[in-house]
Amino acid sequence: MTVEKERLQDTKWKNWGPYVSNRQWGNVREDYSPNGNAWHYANHNNAESYAYRWGEEGIAGISDVKQIFCFAFSFWNKKDKIVKERFFGLSNPQGNHGEDIKEIFYYLDNTPTHSYMKMVYKYPINTFPYDDLVAENGRRSKKEPEYEIFDTGIFDNDEYFDIFIEYCKADHNDILARVTVHNRSQQDAPIVVAPTAWFRNNWKWGYNTYKAQLNASYDGCIDINHDSISIKKLYSRNLAAKSAFCENETNTPKLYGSSYTGNTYFKDGINDHIIYGSNTVNPEKRGTKASFIIDEIIGAGQSKTFDFRLCPDEVDEPFEKFDEIFATRAAETNEFYEEIQSETTNEDERNVQRQAFAGLLWNKQFYHYNVGKWLKGDPNHQAPRNFNDYVRNTEWNHLHNKDIISMPDKWEYPWYATWDLAFHCVPFSIIDGEFAKGQLLLLTKEWYMHPNGQLPAYEWNLSDVNPPVHAWSCFRVFKIDEKQNGKPDLLFLEKVFQKLLLNFTWWVNRKDKSGNNIFGGGFLGLDNIGAFDRNMELKDGQHLEQADGTSWMAMYALNMMRIAMELAQYYQVYEDMAIKFFEHYLYIAEAMENLGEGKEGLWNEEDGFFYDVLQLGNGESVSLKLRSIVGLIPMFAVEIVDHKLLDKMPNFKARMEWVLKNKPELTKLVSHWDEEGQGRKHLMSILRKNRLTKVLRRMLDENEFLSSYGIRAMSKVYEENPFVFSVHGTENVVYYTPAESDSRMFGGNSNWRGPIWFPINFLIVESLQRFHFYYGNSLKVEFPTGSGEKKNLDEVAQNISRRLCSLFLKDEDGQRPFNGGNPKFNYDEHFRDYITFFEYFHGDNGRGVGASHQTGWTATVAKLMKPRLTV
Repeated sequence: MTVEKERLQDTKWKNWGPYVSNRQWGNVREDYSPNGNAWHYANHNNAESYAYRWGEEGIAGISDVKQIFCFAFSFWNKKDKIVKERFFGLSNPQGNHGEDIKEIFYYLDNTPTHSYMKMVYKYPINTFPYDDLVAENGRRSKKEPEYEIFDTGIFDNDEYFDIFIEYCKADHNDILARVTVHNRSQQDAPIVVAPTAWFRNNWKWGYNTYKAQLNASYDGCIDINHDSISIKKLYSRNLAAKSAFCENETNTPKLYGSSYTGNTYFKDGINDHIIYGSNTVNPEKRGTKASFIIDEIIGAGQSKTFDFRLCPDEVDEPFEKFDEIFATRAAETNEFYEEIQSETTNEDERNVQRQAFAGLLWNKQFYHYNVGKWLKGDPNHQAPRNFNDYVRNTEWNHLHNKDIISMPDKWEYPWYATWDLAFHCVPFSIIDGEFAKGQLLLLTKEWYMHPNGQLPAYEWNLSDVNPPVHAWSCFRVFKIDEKQNGKPDLLFLEKVFQKLLLNFTWWVNRKDKSGNNIFGGGFLGLDNIGAFDRNMELKDGQHLEQADGTSWMAMYALNMMRIAMELAQYYQVYEDMAIKFFEHYLYIAEAMENLGEGKEGLWNEEDGFFYDVLQLGNGESVSLKLRSIVGLIPMFAVEIVDHKLLDKMPNFKARMEWVLKNKPELTKLVSHWDEEGQGRKHLMSILRKNRLTKVLRRMLDENEFLSSYGIRAMSKVYEENPFVFSVHGTENVVYYTPAESDSRMFGGNSNWRGPIWFPINFLIVESLQRFHFYYGNSLKVEFPTGSGEKKNLDEVAQNISRRLCSLFLKDEDGQRPFNGGNPKFNYDEHFRDYITFFEYFHGDNGRGVGASHQTGWTATVAKLMKPRLTV
């Protein structure tokens, strides 16, 4: 067992980690406005002066698991108007495609216990182009690309610092930090390095009076005084470093023009002291926020290293074995990943996969949100809510989150999203199965899940509806964990199954509009994929019967059936539950075929595709013949059951045979489980063989869905011939747009009209593999459509998987497609091997688009790069 795996047995090693957000401003939790304008209330311009209520932000920030104490790095190039304490980006209204970070940094390494971590930040030597980025993006339309920091020319002459930030742990509460600043320019350049420690402000809201303190001890040492924090000392190897102290409290005179009779050394005191030399830091050298201030000149092409240590006791020589400890932890990290990547020989693949894991681990965050307190305000912090108008999340008064959670992206999406998290957990299970299982269980806890059974979506609207993939992820993680540990974690599976019963029931009761087993739900994570906003309330009795919503529920029923079958091998009582979900799946399959007399079904035989159906108020229905991933999602409702498993479940087997004999109207609608496939396997799928081949004919057509980099979200046919849908005099037009959206239909960052989207592609690959597991070589399809070349479904799945992986890998010309052809990113020695895992990708050229560090669901590429090593 590797040293890192041994550390994973001791939970204390996770007490400290990269749990500080990259952006706390502009989120719902910090919004105390009466009109719900979260992007304006706490924004980038006031962030330096505003003390947050629910969390903290910083550059490469670390904290304890309750975020009582934080540590991060700040920098100043002596030209900017502010110290770089936080990453800059545009708010949703400012960006022509929504919120968008305007910085360049890369997550390079991390371990599950955070015993070693490394990232690099590229900080301009010249004045950071804040105003230019805001103005130019504000000028651009939705039809134009985003204006990125690289477009400003700030990096043209290599006039930037490469700032490598590394952490390692000497022990679980003894943390070493190292910053190495490289001047990539041809001129000497000044920089101020300011490692900063502070306490999250929990004393101002009226619940307690205890206030911790930082104070200067002696040269190169800051004392940390808190009764529940084990770390007591912050050391700087540079003994000449000055220390400065202020309070982590809002500068109310500056922000609101109000008078203040207490402390005058506010949160922005260190910033103002560094920039202007202001008398804004406490001369008594104490406070709740403190920095070492190191002022250096970095020679042209040279580098300097700065070392710091956070430890529990006073140490005579805190840096005596510093280099040795760093070298040991780095070697242990290599050992850990060497075992995981033992069968991956391609160095480029190993690099991409390791950075994918690093991004997942760096994107852990302390997430705190007590909705009850947030709605009514605190004794000392009023919440002027206008409940007569609109206030978010009023139905979630019970929700109280205070945990370390995997974020989609700690800048662009610094809040959990339930269905994103389900995808995060699959690659997480490869490196830390306990964390993956813990995350999946967390979302089902009473203080997360609504009493009615709904899972919280995300903080902007906890009541929104995500695709129900939680059961899929739970079973996937369970099987990977079982293979890695040699035994099944039945307690985990049973716990999560019991809670998912409540969630499944919520879906049936709330999202089956007519009680006919056809499910809606709204946008279901697909934003503006449809002809109109699928999340809006329709008029005159109209409602949308969603092919994707119904297919997700068929998939959910099969996932629950399979979990129940697994548990039934150990506890016979679960056989009845397996039967229940088996029959529910059949009723959903029947409903997809027949919406009622005189109504079109979701399947269109002529087109060989599934479509949404709009039910009109007069009882008629209209098929929305728009070919998008909505029509591919029925493929996900597939399960293969080994005959040996059926033999262990006599009651289930008997019920199946009874249904087969007595309900032919149901059995004829799905692939027959009485017909054994390769190796005595049984197939359960909405798609019979004939329909599957028709859907694949569309999906594998390069003129429609098949891209060089995966499966597009929408058919490319609509690029030249847009889809037009008219109802009640309103015309809706949909174009294929391969990257950024041309519509704000579902907010500023709606962008699903064509790009490559990793979560759906991942499920496509898995579904094809399952179908092949049943059919083997007896089913081959033309790939690509029209080529005349036939491949079995496993070969198709592997080909699509390779296309997805190729987004990140160097091609024959040395370019990585996600870089969008940028020569500096592709060929410069200081960029070419660094990877960012975007939210989605251009449907034609593979350029990365959307959130640039959304390692969450895009990290499933790490699983695709070793598809046969786990389950």
